[in-house]
Amino acid sequence: MASRLLNPFVAVLTAILGIAYAYLALRLAASLPGLIALAVPFVLIWLVPVVYWIGDREGGTRLDDALHFGGYASMGWVNFALLLSLARDALLVAGAWIEPLHGLQRFLVAQGSELVIGGAFVMFAAGMVIALRGPSLRRIEIPIEGLHPALEGLRIAQISDLHVGPTIRAGYVRRVVEKANALEADLVALTGDFVDGSVEALSRHVAPLAGLMPARRVFFIPGNHEYYSGFPRWMPVFRSLGFELLLNEHRMVSIADARILVGGVVDPAAGRANPPRADLAAAGGEAADFRLLLAHHPKLAPLGEAAGFDLQLSGHTHAGQFFPWTIAVRMLHGPHVAGLSRLGRMWVYVSAGTGTWGPPVRFGTRPELTLLRLVRAGTLARP
Repeated sequence: MASRLLNPFVAVLTAILGIAYAYLALRLAASLPGLIALAVPFVLIWLVPVVYWIGDREGGTRLDDALHFGGYASMGWVNFALLLSLARDALLVAGAWIEPLHGLQRFLVAQGSELVIGGAFVMFAAGMVIALRGPSLRRIEIPIEGLHPALEGLRIAQISDLHVGPTIRAGYVRRVVEKANALEADLVALTGDFVDGSVEALSRHVAPLAGLMPARRVFFIPGNHEYYSGFPRWMPVFRSLGFELLLNEHRMVSIADARILVGGVVDPAAGRANPPRADLAAAGGEAADFRLLLAHHPKLAPLGEAAGFDLQLSGHTHAGQFFPWTIAVRMLHGPHVAGLSRLGRMWVYVSAGTGTWGPPVRFGTRPELTLLRLVRAGTLARP
């Protein structure tokens, strides 16, 4: 345990949490019981990475599940508490200088702590409802120059970043499968980050994915979290669910007299010994009428465009998941952050994610199940 505490990541995490706690304690806690109560979420946040990420504890017991949920929920509440507390302090400063705000300043001095604490709980609860009630359907039309007539209206269902783990369980997965099957898609694209944990802990929770239709047209690529969760052990499980795994390779799909190349690349988390290779995923498919690339990380788009793909489907970003990370992710991952964009002749669609990672919260984004439909360029329906 002593060596774990000296880990650079743990040291930085401890310092950040310590500063955040000191600030909120100064602004919100007026008594020893208040200081102790405020410390609880910070301790829960600290325990999850130290015990499970750095400590390599597998977990899987009810206590492990409760600790994970408590830690992730605490991350969400602390995020909103910090935002509201900073906003309160900004208004207090403004009120000291702007006469019309003097009344607001007095109110915030008297009631501000209660508003911050209660407001953070309200925002967290609202975000959790949005996150856990299931994905909404998002329909996207992709205009393709010279689209083969047999592919007009081709329907692709995309599920991404499901993150089955401490907060996403079998019931949620079952609802996703039911909604996806109701779309009657021609093929299903699973664009990574489906599991957050071991095969032993989660295999029963991913089992409903075996019901995805159409059979033999469900294509899967790993995301970074598959590698964090021991991808070699997950590979036979995913294959047993009926997935076609695409690891720097492709499969050909025939629709009437048209041929679709469905390629997939590994995630950069696989390491330097096995980098993502869009050129290998496209190799030998020159006669295809349409080329679809599955790449978990949207920053792999230049590889896909160079390899001649028409459309890349990605995930990874969650569109930031909740404020203020919705802003930060646009700064880090632009220009392909969420939704439809283009790179050269290739379209890129980035899903906001079908589940959630970490805090079971969505605020400013919604989990999505995506239905993409191919149309000939120039025939898009007017909104």
